Amino acid sequence: MSEWPLVSVYMPTQNRLASMRAAVESVLGQTYRNVELVVVDDGSTDETPLWLAERARQDPRLKVLRHDQGRGACAARNEAIRASTGGFLTGLDDDDEFKPHHIEALLAYWKLLTSMGDQPSVLYVQYEFRSGDKRWYSAKVGRCTAEMMLEANHVGNQLFGPRDRFVSAGLFDEDMPAWQDLEFFYRILKLHGPGRLLDLPTYVFDVAPRPDRISSKSKQKVLRACQLMYAKHGQSNGRVMQLMLLQVFSEYYGFRPDTTDLRQFMKQGWWAEGWYQMMRRWLRQPAKV
Repeated sequence: MSEWPLVSVYMPTQNRLASMRAAVESVLGQTYRNVELVVVDDGSTDETPLWLAERARQDPRLKVLRHDQGRGACAARNEAIRASTGGFLTGLDDDDEFKPHHIEALLAYWKLLTSMGDQPSVLYVQYEFRSGDKRWYSAKVGRCTAEMMLEANHVGNQLFGPRDRFVSAGLFDEDMPAWQDLEFFYRILKLHGPGRLLDLPTYVFDVAPRPDRISSKSKQKVLRACQLMYAKHGQSNGRVMQLMLLQVFSEYYGFRPDTTDLRQFMKQGWWAEGWYQMMRRWLRQPAKV
C-alpha cells in the first residue's frame, strides 16, 4: 500500500438536493485529500444535475454519472463502484455525512492493524445519529463475522476496505427489495473474513422519519428479502431462518408477527430462547404509523 492511497467513495442520489450537497461537501472537505467521490444521479428531476455538474467543474475529485430514469439505489451504487479507481473504497448515502477526519482515521487504523499483523477484511465505524436537534451514538461490536450478520446487521450501511474485496464479492444484489446492505456485506465477510470496528463516531447518520426509509417499507418487502437471503445463504438450516425472522420483527422495524409468521418460525425447529423472543414480538403492540 502506498503512503497516500486513493480512496474512492460511492454515492447514489435522487432528488435530495439539500442533503446531497452537504454529503458531497463532507467528502470533498475531508482532512485526507486523496479522495475520489463517484456520484450516480439516479434520474433526479430537481436541480441535482446542474449542481453536480458545476461542483465537478470546481473540483475534479468529484465524478458524476447519470441515469436518465431511476434504476434504484443498488444499481446506482454498483455503477459507482465499477467506475471507481481507488485502492480503497467506502460508501456514503446522500442524506448522511462524513465527519472531517473520517477517511484519515480509517486509513490510520488500517495501517495500525496491518502493521501489527492483524488482517481485517474491512472496517466499519460507530455512528452519530441525528434526528432534528437530537444526537446519540451507536454501540457496535468490535469484530463482526458473516455468521453474526444473520442475527443482526452489526456493521451498518457502510464498510471501508480494499476495493477488490467489494468487487470480488459480487456487488449489491439489485433484486433484493430490502436488506441490500446486509446481504452484500454478509458476502464480503463470508469471502474475506471478519471485519473490525474503528470505535469512533465519524459517520453522521440521519434517522429523521422519512417515507422512503427502509424501516418504513412494508412488512411483505422485508419478509421477501428475508426469504431471498435464506434461499441464497441459509443452506436449509432452520435456525438461520429463525434468526433472520427475529431480525424482521425486531424493534428497528416495529412489525408485529401474525399467526402465519409464528407457524413459519416454529416449523423450523425447537429453540426455546428463539420461541420466547418471537412470542414477545407477537404480544407487543404494533408500531404506530
